[in-house]
Amino acid sequence: MTSRTLAIIGGSGLYEMEGLSNVTEHVVETPFGAPSDAVVSGMLGGTRLLFLPRHGRGHRLSPSRINYRANVFALKKLGAEQLISVSAVGSLHEDIAPGDLLLPDQYIDRTVGRPRTYFDDFGMVAHVGFSDPVDPALAAALAEAATVTEARLHRTGTYVCIEGPQFSTRAESLLFRSWGCHVIGMTSLPEARLAREAELPYANLSLVTDYDCWHEGHDAVTLDAVLAVMHDNVAKARAILRKVAAILPDPAQSSSSQALSRAIITAPEHISAETRAALAPLVGKYLS
Repeated sequence: MTSRTLAIIGGSGLYEMEGLSNVTEHVVETPFGAPSDAVVSGMLGGTRLLFLPRHGRGHRLSPSRINYRANVFALKKLGAEQLISVSAVGSLHEDIAPGDLLLPDQYIDRTVGRPRTYFDDFGMVAHVGFSDPVDPALAAALAEAATVTEARLHRTGTYVCIEGPQFSTRAESLLFRSWGCHVIGMTSLPEARLAREAELPYANLSLVTDYDCWHEGHDAVTLDAVLAVMHDNVAKARAILRKVAAILPDPAQSSSSQALSRAIITAPEHISAETRAALAPLVGKYLS
């Protein structure tokens, strides 16, 4: 079987992956600046794995300061074929309890001021489809892998992404519940949008740490409460990622792998040689 290359972006508490062989660190330059940290590559069984801690080792970057464009671009540049993101989230539903896992299939974006496309800075326009942000085959592989833990898994749900770094107000939490959102986090957007522009099938593993602040039967969310649950959640995430690396779907079968094929609307004669070179990992196959 052809070896797959899987990229993993680790969220709060998940700053490294254990059990890799042939480990190499890559300091990657991108047209958008530096990613959150060096990318660690290695072999996990027969799968090549690329790992990047979203907040940097030591958790140095707040959600608003993460260079999402550089992170996804660096992974694509190193040969990533699909991307799994791991995030700590709060629950907006009674039956989604701290310690549970959820695989979001939809997103609502409440971030502000985060660049959400690769092309504006380069005089290009691309309109990629984003109606279904998550790759179903990759999410199904995560669901299968999650059976290695005893954690309760929720197969679908809507993730509302807020700017942070502050937690939401009680009024906001209640509003998001009224919208039908299931979990709340600070980091999956614009990450998922950029993965689509980079033609990387994307799925998110959300690790539930708390009930946000809407739940009258629980204290308002605090960092201490989040960290107490996060330790156990990270152990679950590592076990799931080790398992999923062995059962990855074929990325070529995903529509995401051709997301730019009919999305670039800028006339080729108006795309400079400098732009073509800078964005070659993304658009090279369409503008050669």
